[in-house]
Amino acid sequence: MNLQNSQDYYGKVLASSADLRTDACCTAEAPPPAVLAALRNVHEDVRARYYGCGLVAPQAIAGCHVLDLGSGSGQDAYVLAQMVGEQGSVAGIDATPEQLAVARRHEEWHRERFGYAKANTRFLEGDIEKLLELGLPEGHFDVIVSNCVINLVADKRAVFDAAWRLLKPGGELYFSDVYAERRVPQHLREDPVLHGECLSGALYWGDFVALAKSAGFRDPRLVTSRPLGIEDPALQDKLAGIAFHSATYRLFKLGGLESQCEDYGQAVRYKGTVPGQTRVFELDGHHHIEAGRIFPICGNSWLMLAETRFAEHFDFLGDFGTHYGVFPDCGVAVPFGATGGDPQPPAACC
Repeated sequence: MNLQNSQDYYGKVLASSADLRTDACCTAEAPPPAVLAALRNVHEDVRARYYGCGLVAPQAIAGCHVLDLGSGSGQDAYVLAQMVGEQGSVAGIDATPEQLAVARRHEEWHRERFGYAKANTRFLEGDIEKLLELGLPEGHFDVIVSNCVINLVADKRAVFDAAWRLLKPGGELYFSDVYAERRVPQHLREDPVLHGECLSGALYWGDFVALAKSAGFRDPRLVTSRPLGIEDPALQDKLAGIAFHSATYRLFKLGGLESQCEDYGQAVRYKGTVPGQTRVFELDGHHHIEAGRIFPICGNSWLMLAETRFAEHFDFLGDFGTHYGVFPDCGVAVPFGATGGDPQPPAACC
């Protein structure tokens, strides 16, 4: 049901984001100035059919090659196309013909708007459960993004496995999606509206962590999260007792990561050179690294900075010579904000 229902819901049922019945497939975060400026250069027809649940705009991607899984009408792809610049590229994959038609129709308009000699975007029709059948080059992409789409697919393991193979060493999967505080019952997973609204296909967060680690992403990092609101009374009744969160994660392709945060007495000093984050660099929700200060980190965080595109922006202190045990505050509690067992009031969306 999943692929066909997604195509019908996003290609025929929804005419625009105003038709959504919950706030699961909309973004409540205020975009940073660079993203807000880039959004102003995105065609209004593209923005009208946006169904993302987060901001998938990772730092320091100038010149990068980006793959957008479930690119839809192209809003994220066209924002990222400006951030990677003319030397970078963005490839979007989507399975809904109506959405792809919108993205492709405005490709030349965006090239001219950006002032590029040639377009740095391309949009391919395909099922993200079958990425490796699309002829994409393995080990090619610096960053893979996705915005509220992985919940819609049946074989989520296939998506994570393919992402690992398509990324360069040191690359990352940076994506927003919907998660449940507990496993969604089978009868709800078969509900076409709940599926289309990005709820019934949501992974229990513990199952997501296990899937990510089994694919090779051994230390998923939560960037942001928010509880989801459900206004529709009928949907509220169906989902009573299950709380949902929209969350953005970053997963790095690094072979040396350990299964938990280990302490080697290491630290970094941020140079303040990442555009848009000159005062504080945000690795994830728990690592806000102020420029100029010595910042103690675990071995995994060290690798996420030292063996990725972020290395030039940091000074590194220490090595892996001495192990001091588990890094403080490394736990397995629910990673999101407080949950009350029921859907939250809806948040404002942009």
